Amino acid sequence: MSRPIQWKPSPLFPPSLSLPFNILLNSCASLPSLQCLHARIVIHGFSNHLALTTKLISLASLLSHSICYARKLFDTLPQPDSFAWNSLIRGYANLGPCNEVPLLYKEMHQRALSPDHFTFPFVVRSCAVLSALQEGKQAHCNVIKHGFDSNVYVQSSLITMYACGGEVWDSKIVFDGLEMRNIVAWTAMVAGYAQNGAYEKALGAFRWMVASRVQPNEVTLVSVLPACETIEYLNSGKSIHGMVIKSGFGLYVPLVNALISMYGKCENADTARQLFEGVKLRSLVSWNTMIAVYEQSGSGGKAIKLFQRMLTEKMSFDSVTLVSVISACTGLGALDIGRWVHELAKSKGLESDVRVSNALLDMYAKCGSLEYARNVFTGLTSRDVVSWSTIIGAYAAHGRAEDVRGFFSQMKAEGVMPNSFTFTSVLAACSHSGLVEEGIMHFDSMRRDYGITPTIEHCACMVDLLGRAGQLNDALEFIRRMPVKPDSGTWGALLGACRIHGNVELAEFVAQEFFRLDPHNVTFYVLMSNIYTEAGRWEDAARLRKMMKKQHLKKSPGYSFVDMSNWRWILGILGNGQWDVFVESYEEKVIEGCVVFVGKDYEELAT
Repeated sequence: MSRPIQWKPSPLFPPSLSLPFNILLNSCASLPSLQCLHARIVIHGFSNHLALTTKLISLASLLSHSICYARKLFDTLPQPDSFAWNSLIRGYANLGPCNEVPLLYKEMHQRALSPDHFTFPFVVRSCAVLSALQEGKQAHCNVIKHGFDSNVYVQSSLITMYACGGEVWDSKIVFDGLEMRNIVAWTAMVAGYAQNGAYEKALGAFRWMVASRVQPNEVTLVSVLPACETIEYLNSGKSIHGMVIKSGFGLYVPLVNALISMYGKCENADTARQLFEGVKLRSLVSWNTMIAVYEQSGSGGKAIKLFQRMLTEKMSFDSVTLVSVISACTGLGALDIGRWVHELAKSKGLESDVRVSNALLDMYAKCGSLEYARNVFTGLTSRDVVSWSTIIGAYAAHGRAEDVRGFFSQMKAEGVMPNSFTFTSVLAACSHSGLVEEGIMHFDSMRRDYGITPTIEHCACMVDLLGRAGQLNDALEFIRRMPVKPDSGTWGALLGACRIHGNVELAEFVAQEFFRLDPHNVTFYVLMSNIYTEAGRWEDAARLRKMMKKQHLKKSPGYSFVDMSNWRWILGILGNGQWDVFVESYEEKVIEGCVVFVGKDYEELAT
């Protein structure tokens, strides 16, 4: 904290002049020093000096945790000028809360003060943060009205605002209207495309920018890299990586973090790790990005190990870190480690973060611990739709239809609007419990009462619901009337129901549709072969087996884990049919190529 500034009048700077205060204000680097100098200004009778008060507001608007102080100063001005308004608007735009900016902008108009080219960028940027597209469009009208439609900085903020609102086409209209495009405008356009998933256009705009001889800076490169986060655009990402090295931006940590994320999402975790290890001063974002790369690529064990190293190096973590680590525990079924992470969250006061709580809910549910999941849910002070959907999904997965009913009713009673995922879980619970009428009611309610368009997952649940109940013809008719095109999963649900009820004739019809959609899916060849076998049609079963061999189709081996005394026991059968038992610690790679079973009757499972 800076030492408070002590100023005493001198013959050179008599107290009747405001100039010394104006000079001293420029040296204030903290709120206490600013407050101390403000007190001296009041003592010497300059409390009503507009220029000094405006300077105080401007400086307070730049310092952290001082926006309330700036607002109090502003409210003391009887007639604040445009500079004072701009200073306070800038403060709220930079420090928050941004929702004060549109209100101040409106009040500024009501006082007949004209905004200028300093006002509009902050107003428009705040509208982008708030997703207040309507207010942003009104500001755009005033931009044109006041003659700032050719100001590149104002227009760049409009490009960003429309992109944040999902209207990237409007961003392009604004961009095309610019006569002079600087690096800020190009970066805004590239980022707008990337943020809205228009990856090809983002890369196209980036290439156009380079062809126009506008040299991209580190912010531009950070903005374009998300457009390369699929294997399809990996080569473009590598080219940009080369540009990063040539431009000398390799030490810019946010840019390296973006490269780590890009390589990770392109399934190149080893390159991502090399970049991570090459960063000398890693930020929290660096650690979070690398942990997320491992978790999202299915290497949960490596994600947990990296988190443990993070703790060893005394690096602080946040809720983003914990969400990734908890998700890694979920993928591994590592309940004990998940409970340990839960205790860490409690110790840091992060358990109350809704994202962490939802991740814990999901982890406990998928690890089979409904009791812990319910305890987490009960302890939530604020439950969003994700919290409700997760707990409903947990009980639905365990076949607890009555609990699903209770949670769903309570959710609606508390005024939380269910979403698409909520209804998927509710319909799945109805399916597994044979609640046909109730399932149909929820499906109709989803469209009628909540305006949710049925997805392929909802339709598959309905086919499964009708099929399990033996209403095979109704299930087939439902598929024919579906609002979306049926996929292999939908036909597969009906094919599974045909096996349950022994309807070979319908199964053959469904198989024809299925093989037409997905001729290389081995699962349904096996399912149809089993249907023929159970019906005693051995020749047809053998014919399908020969087709599988001819197309070199093999069923992927299944596997399961049992955690005992901090060791992972893997019980499996090798490809040659001989039983073996493998013991793996959490730190070792799981042996590949073995079919894994967990249970007592190994011989029965093997057959």
